[in-house]
Amino acid sequence: MIYTIGIIVSFIIYILIGIVLSRRVKDSEEYYVSGRKGSTLMVTGTLVASFLSTVSFMGEAGFSYEGYPILLLILVIFNVTGYVFGVFFFGRYLRRSKSLTVPEYFGNRFQSNKVRMAAAITTILGISAYLVAVTQGGAVLLAEISGVSYPVALFIMWLVYASFTVLSGAKGVMVNDTIMFFIFSLATYLSFPFIISKAGGFPDAIVKAATNPERPDLLSWHGITGPKAYMGEPWEALIWAIVLGIVWSAVIAISPWQSSRYLMAKNEHVAIRSGIWSTISVITIYLFLHISISTITTVNPNINPTEKVFIWAAMNMVPQWLGVIIVSGIMAAALSSCASFLQLIGSSVTRDIMEQSRNKTYSDAQLLRTSRVSMIVASIVILLIGLWQSPSIMWIGYFAATLFAASWGPVAIASVFSKKATKTGALWSIIMGFLGVILGESLKKFGVELPVYFNPVIIGVILSTLALYIGSKFGEISEEERNFQNNILQRPLEENEREEMAITKRYPTYLIVSGIVIIIITFVFYYWPLTLAM
Repeated sequence: MIYTIGIIVSFIIYILIGIVLSRRVKDSEEYYVSGRKGSTLMVTGTLVASFLSTVSFMGEAGFSYEGYPILLLILVIFNVTGYVFGVFFFGRYLRRSKSLTVPEYFGNRFQSNKVRMAAAITTILGISAYLVAVTQGGAVLLAEISGVSYPVALFIMWLVYASFTVLSGAKGVMVNDTIMFFIFSLATYLSFPFIISKAGGFPDAIVKAATNPERPDLLSWHGITGPKAYMGEPWEALIWAIVLGIVWSAVIAISPWQSSRYLMAKNEHVAIRSGIWSTISVITIYLFLHISISTITTVNPNINPTEKVFIWAAMNMVPQWLGVIIVSGIMAAALSSCASFLQLIGSSVTRDIMEQSRNKTYSDAQLLRTSRVSMIVASIVILLIGLWQSPSIMWIGYFAATLFAASWGPVAIASVFSKKATKTGALWSIIMGFLGVILGESLKKFGVELPVYFNPVIIGVILSTLALYIGSKFGEISEEERNFQNNILQRPLEENEREEMAITKRYPTYLIVSGIVIIIITFVFYYWPLTLAM
């Protein structure tokens, strides 16, 4: 009962924040990008919160529990680089464009409504699929904790995130994301020593996990071996982790729910600092979470479905007060992503599709009203799909996210640095990348087994890159396109530029120091116990 009360209290707080902040939303810029006033803490909070979701705390936790914690951490080593690369090679230029949505940026960069429309449609389809997975994860959690049926839990989830998102837009999303970021970070860090202690204490808990006969090679770099292994040969598992890690790096760098967060930053320095803090935050959360998850296998090897492993730990391996924080933290991760996704869907439907297709510019009042209606309709569709489609939290999320790495990756980088990319190339690059992933996934449905190094997203990236290159042989680059590109390549100077730059120059040091600390933590809590086990 206490866990349910904790979740209900958090629900009420998020909704109240949405109601209060809705009164401060006066124009479309506040509703879409929070007035471009985000601090380093706020932008970091919304970056991490919109990235970590039930896919992380349930889907990936279950994958780790099944026998692949180190493989997942190898993947994360690659994917967190997306924050640094993303802000330096795309995010800060996106912010300079002063766009309200990422599809709007693409449309303005290539002076093409078709490019903008293609980017908007892929945004809506891809994010909707991801939103279904995250909403279902939250509903599974709520049903497990409260005892209500899955359909009722799904309805409650929809009602909560839709209400505060529709009311306050990006402003409410950013504030709630930051609160949620603190809750699930606290849950991860505080749960670590309690789970390790319950599993046998340090270093015995790690040693027992490494020598667990139920899951041989659990803490090896390639994951479990034997009849229960499903990732193939060790080299195939490693290639899978590297390929998906690079793909997720691209997702973090250019996907709309990540790159759009930089549009909310107060200035470019804030965007850069937020990208670095997000790198440090995500990798430490994953490190503590998955080392602790691996030890749960020795306490209870029969948790089913495995997505509930962290929830089971919250209810059985930690003090009740911490269990409430963990459960609320997982729910916060779900709601934060749901809110970010819904806000982006509503923004693209209204600003990038309705305005463009009708060749009409809405007033601020019309834009706010239409955006809210769009979000309500979109959220109802997501609710119905969630009721119809059985939950598959991790794999639906992975599929939806990789769509953007393929369809947006090449054109995003070309939009900033290429002097030869044309609107024709950009349009077909987005289309072919998207269709390439769909094609690759469809082949699996027909029994065609693709080798691990030829993941569907690789097919999409190849087709997207070829389409960009070939398509850019056609058409001329207009003067407006060149001017737009030249403008975003000019670094803006703040009034207090010297002070801002002095602060930003410290951040590479923070990144290096954090890297050393993470290496030490990994040595103490993984390498040393593993040598004892061997």
